[in-house]
Amino acid sequence: MLSLTSAQLDAWLAAFMFPLTRLLGLLMAAPVFSTRGMPTRVRLAVGLGIAVAILPAAPPMPDIAPGSGIGLLIMGEQIFIGAAIGFVIRLVFAAIDLAGSFIGMQMGLSFALFFDPNSGGQSAVLADFMSMVATLLFLALDGHLVMIELLARSFTWLPVGAGLAGHGWSLIPRAGATIFSTGLLLSLPLLAVLLVTNTALGVLTRAAPQLNLFAIGFPVTMIMGFSALILLMSNFGPVVQSLFEHGFEAVPALLEALTPTTGG
Repeated sequence: MLSLTSAQLDAWLAAFMFPLTRLLGLLMAAPVFSTRGMPTRVRLAVGLGIAVAILPAAPPMPDIAPGSGIGLLIMGEQIFIGAAIGFVIRLVFAAIDLAGSFIGMQMGLSFALFFDPNSGGQSAVLADFMSMVATLLFLALDGHLVMIELLARSFTWLPVGAGLAGHGWSLIPRAGATIFSTGLLLSLPLLAVLLVTNTALGVLTRAAPQLNLFAIGFPVTMIMGFSALILLMSNFGPVVQSLFEHGFEAVPALLEALTPTTGG
């Protein structure tokens, strides 16, 4: 007769629950998976399927019962680790949204807002357009698969139960500052074109005060902005790909910083 002890059951639960909690933390914050368009049940089913897939390649889990106090603490740490990985990658999309907001504001499209069901609030149309294009590029470049691969490797870089170093969390705002500055650089070509256009309109208004600046300036700004945007979109793919690579490279650095040092 097959006999099952409580120690064996705890070991099986630990081998499945600890990776699952880190994975669910990733799906909670990662782009594409964390959108409101994906129901919670579907997200949970995806997490269970991925956890079963990566379980054979995962390193041995600590011999701690998941229902114990220490086990619950470890599960909480895994949720934070997974959410941190997803948040670092989401910063890339936030930088692209920032670039779209800057461009739309300079083009005079800051009033063009609509309700975004993903964020639960109003957002700029141009920022949502650039974010949608970036999402399609992310899927075309298998970014979602790279993200899952990084999660599978994270169990080797930061083993379950190793603890967390408090100073490692400071890497997230530093990574965010770098990516946001890159997003600002992404919008600089269009901002320069629109700055020259507005300067030319200002000189024209001073030379011919009888011209209606609002009747002439707004269409000219729109035409120049969209023309520059078309030129930008032709080179948008490589730039966004480099942003994704920078976000993926920040994940191992984050996990290394979160690993507590054992030396004294």
